[in-house]
Amino acid sequence: MSPINSINLSKIFSKLDKNGDGLVCLDELKGFLDTIGIIASQEELELLLGKTSLDFIDFFFFYDAITKANINKGSNYKHEDRENVFLENDLRKVFRVFDLNEDGFICCEELQRALSRLGLWDEQCGKDCKSMINVYDKNLDGKLDYEEFKDMMFDN
Repeated sequence: MSPINSINLSKIFSKLDKNGDGLVCLDELKGFLDTIGIIASQEELELLLGKTSLDFIDFFFFYDAITKANINKGSNYKHEDRENVFLENDLRKVFRVFDLNEDGFICCEELQRALSRLGLWDEQCGKDCKSMINVYDKNLDGKLDYEEFKDMMFDN
C-alpha cells in the first residue's frame, strides 16, 4: 500500500466522518476499504479493532498497521525485495483505482473523479489535474501510463 501523507489521511477521515462527530463507524470504514480494494466484513473489522468506531488517532494507527502488515507479508524474500514486490502490487491496484475505464491510462477526467471519490478533490484541483499529468507525461499524449504514474507516485 502506498503511503498517504497525514494531510490527505486527515481529508479522507473527514470525508468518511459524514455526521462530523469526529468518529468513523465500521460501516463507513468498510465502505472506504471496499473502494480501495481491501475486502473485509464488518464483523472482521470489529474483531480486529475491538470497537465500533474510530477517532482520527485510531484511524491513523489502523492505516499504519495495515500498511505495515501489507509490507511484511511473504517471508521467502529478503526484506527489501519483499517490500518492492508488495509496493509494486499495491501500486498497480492504486493505478486501477484511477484508471476508471480500464484502458491502461489515466486521463485528466479520471484523475479528477478518483480524487473526488477519495475526498481529495476541490475546485482548485481542476486546473491542477492537467498540469499534474503534464509534469509526468513523458510521451506528451495527455494521459499517464503505468510507468509515468509510478514516476509521479515516487516523486518527492
